Amino acid sequence: FKSFMSRWLFSVSHKDIGILYLSFALFAGLVGTSLSMFIRLELGLAGRGLLDGAGQLYNVIITGHGIIMLLFMVMPALFGGFGNWLVPIMIGAPDVAFPRLNNISFWLNPPAFFLLILSTLVEQGAGLGWTAYPPLSIQHSGAAVDLAILSLHLNGMSSILGSINLLVTVAGMRSAGMKANQIPLFVWSIVFTAILVILSVPVLAAALVMLLTDRNLNTAYFCESGDLVLYQHLFWFFGHPEVYILILPAFGIISHVVSFFSQKPVFGVTGMIAAMGAITTLGFIVWAHHMFTVGLDLDTIAYFTSATMIIAVPTGMKIFSWLATIYSGRTWFATPMLFALGFIALFTIGGVTGVVLANAGVDLLVHDTYYVVAHFHYVLSMGAVFGIFAGLYFWLSLMTGLSYNEARGQLHFYLLFIGVNLTFFPMHMLGLAGAPRRVFDHPDSFAGWNSLASYGSIISFLSVLLLAGPISLVPQHKDTVTPSTASSLEWLLPATPANHTFNQLPVLRTTIVH
Repeated sequence: FKSFMSRWLFSVSHKDIGILYLSFALFAGLVGTSLSMFIRLELGLAGRGLLDGAGQLYNVIITGHGIIMLLFMVMPALFGGFGNWLVPIMIGAPDVAFPRLNNISFWLNPPAFFLLILSTLVEQGAGLGWTAYPPLSIQHSGAAVDLAILSLHLNGMSSILGSINLLVTVAGMRSAGMKANQIPLFVWSIVFTAILVILSVPVLAAALVMLLTDRNLNTAYFCESGDLVLYQHLFWFFGHPEVYILILPAFGIISHVVSFFSQKPVFGVTGMIAAMGAITTLGFIVWAHHMFTVGLDLDTIAYFTSATMIIAVPTGMKIFSWLATIYSGRTWFATPMLFALGFIALFTIGGVTGVVLANAGVDLLVHDTYYVVAHFHYVLSMGAVFGIFAGLYFWLSLMTGLSYNEARGQLHFYLLFIGVNLTFFPMHMLGLAGAPRRVFDHPDSFAGWNSLASYGSIISFLSVLLLAGPISLVPQHKDTVTPSTASSLEWLLPATPANHTFNQLPVLRTTIVH
């Protein structure tokens, strides 16, 4: 027991902490998915559904689902889990720069999650929506909102510390001879993500502190004589970079998976790095496209519309580079590659609806309808989540020494693919027909698309339960030969690498093959 505690509770090994993050994300993901099932079962039929018309409870579930999926599932999996586990190995470092800081970064998350769950259980729960707009978030009675705010503070603290740690690691602990253009794309994606976190999360923290004092100390930042729109500016200055924080590590994973299974290097690596850099920069100057309905003046609207469209350029560049890699490769369609292809196809659809929504005129019509919900679930529920699954199937054997059953993995992919599309494609139709978000009932005219979406969600839910199926809980007895298509350092190691992988920094030498 003592050794178990010292290994997992007081862990300073980046690999063990990565596994902890992934396990935590799996647990939070199951909770968040269960909440989304409550939403779909309420909306599946017009009239009183599963929640018997309890509107406040419905909004509490919406809020919990949003915050849990974004901040306690996708971020811990992609940034905390894969980021911690892979970055030191890929740059040839023995561990992260500050191993004990890494420990506290992880252990801030379970109490944050506990506080969020607690907030749903005290009094009426926090029925705010994940954005927590005032005046509702200030007038909302009870301690629930204060608990949720504290939860977000702890989570943000964890993200910031983890980001500082990984940035210092990459800046100062690379192996000898690893130049900027030789850093693997996944590591680059984590670097840009860390920059986004460090610059945007403190702004959210500031907004939340002001919300807290407005609620409890009679200040008037946002309510009374204050400015409601100011909160939206602060929130979205964090909120928009946040969505790039969620997707950039998935971009990195997809680059590695596509390269590996196409058996060639990624097409245009320098362009890929530059594209991520451009997305990181532009991600900070498009935030008000979430606020087209608040009465911005025409010049502001014109700017934010065009800036948002420009951010589609580097993103499209990445899509075409992945397609070029696949096109010219000898492609091998294993489960991780299927998830990567699913990612490329569905993320592109989500990107196209994003460009549609960038037009302020269109956005005025479909703001706060299911069209927006469809858009961000295509980029998150099928972008970020497919990225997580691609990474899990790809690196699981390396991380745990366990293999997976290929046929079951493919079944998992196809079932999830059908499920998420059946769930979220109808929402485009609902949105164009004017169905508003965060409403627990709908007129009969919306019943058809809603029931279809609810059937789809049941399929997705079953496919996630199938995730347990593919993993064979038997160690692999494979020879530990580096796969010939490997392009990064982690494949040079045996499965479940030693605690300190490179006690002596490896040296990279560039060889020219004639």
